[in-house]
Amino acid sequence: MFRGSETGGVSLRLRPARLPSATGRFAIAALLAIAIAAPCRASAAVADSSSWRDAVLYFAVVDRFADGDPSNNAQVDRQAKGAFHGGDLRGLRERLDEIASLGVTALWITPVVKQIPGFVTGAGFPDWPYHGYWTEDFTRLDPRFGTEADLKALVDACHARGIKVLLDVVYNHVGYGSQYLTNPRTKTWVRTEETATCGSDDVTLCVSGLPDLKTERRDVDEYLLKAHLGLAKRVGLDGFRLDTVKHVAHDFWREHRKRARAELGSDFFLLGEVWGGDASSLDPWFEHDEMDAGFDFSFQGSVLGYLIGRGRTVAFDRYLQSRDRVRSGHLLVPFLSSHDVSGGLYQLNGDKARFRLAAVLEFASSGIPMIYYGEEVGRPGGDWPENRSDMPWGDRNILPGAGKARDDSLRADYARLCEIRRSHPALSRGRYAGLVADKDLLVFARRDSLVCDAVVVAVNRGGAEATATIALPVEWAGASGAADLWNRESLALSGDSLTLTLPGLSARVIAAKRTNR
Repeated sequence: MFRGSETGGVSLRLRPARLPSATGRFAIAALLAIAIAAPCRASAAVADSSSWRDAVLYFAVVDRFADGDPSNNAQVDRQAKGAFHGGDLRGLRERLDEIASLGVTALWITPVVKQIPGFVTGAGFPDWPYHGYWTEDFTRLDPRFGTEADLKALVDACHARGIKVLLDVVYNHVGYGSQYLTNPRTKTWVRTEETATCGSDDVTLCVSGLPDLKTERRDVDEYLLKAHLGLAKRVGLDGFRLDTVKHVAHDFWREHRKRARAELGSDFFLLGEVWGGDASSLDPWFEHDEMDAGFDFSFQGSVLGYLIGRGRTVAFDRYLQSRDRVRSGHLLVPFLSSHDVSGGLYQLNGDKARFRLAAVLEFASSGIPMIYYGEEVGRPGGDWPENRSDMPWGDRNILPGAGKARDDSLRADYARLCEIRRSHPALSRGRYAGLVADKDLLVFARRDSLVCDAVVVAVNRGGAEATATIALPVEWAGASGAADLWNRESLALSGDSLTLTLPGLSARVIAAKRTNR
């Protein structure tokens, strides 16, 4: 949140419409588009917490979050960046209110199946499978993460708080030196660099030298489906996060979708990782309904680049508008940080003012916004492997991140963004409408005519004050006033236009106030 001491004050003036010449034809077109829109009837606008379309996703690396059961700690060395740090399913459950109180509606956790017993040294240091992606046995959980009963207890606790659970699953590969390579039953199931059987295309490639599963074989498919779908059914999962999607053939994913729906229900959610994915490149998987949603890798770079001054505002406006072009019935998942890319705050050199603006843009964008554990309290999340550092707990004695500094004022702003998005479905369901793209000032609306909800978002990436005048959205007809939800200010409405003055590096999120809300 930006208060007066940080921005030099906020000035909002309402007056008859007079467009500053700098906004030009772009703003004139925006005014006309809103002015000619058909009026709608206002109704209570609250996002549907049961719908994935209205979800807010929190992603936690299990080993790095909280240690709830020291008795299962093995190979733990909290000083070593590539070792296990002791976080487990019980710890995550015990600290679940830390996540729930943000207002998130879904939790994604890293894989918890049995991992290889050793480490690799290709990165120049001992690198253990604390992250869960180097499988030793798909049919058992790794005791370092907990038991199946622990997983079910976590799922039940999440459901009691209105949170859905996605478990990360891997179909493409097994871990380095996994028992699948030597087991007489399974050693022909994999391609390896050692046997010179890896291919060069996406499907047969041994990604990062990992043994590649031959998912073109029916017996391999059946084994994997039985293991993953069986676990999901036993513990009551709500969906999967699918790893390395483009390295498994489309035929497999279509069968996977069919089996998941048959065995787990039509609403079992599939979120896929297609490296580099965006609205366009994800479409081959959406076209045949192989998954419900995919990660939008374009978002982080576009938003962070824009906020540090790269590119023109009009080009960024066009980018945000292009994100609405995702195939109907499918969703993008934007993020600012993750376990596979450098953290957003780190890329901004610790600039929390710009990071707050990035968070505003994420929560005001279409798709399912994702919070990567700790970024909401200022965990920098540097280059790998620092992007997988421990959850900061400040002065609370919670391992492995006890004593690590955290910014709870930033966390409060994240909670506010969750609440704003929950209260205004236009932010999750509405269409993007660009209003002003002038120098460093971007103003747009997200509009949902079905519930007569519109939210105006303004972001000033520059250091100087910026001003613009916009027409009031038709969805605001009959409103008793307006509110800047981000800065917690009430605004009086007079006439049919709104003049916004934003200090440098500030944002506004404005909605109509109604007596029936």
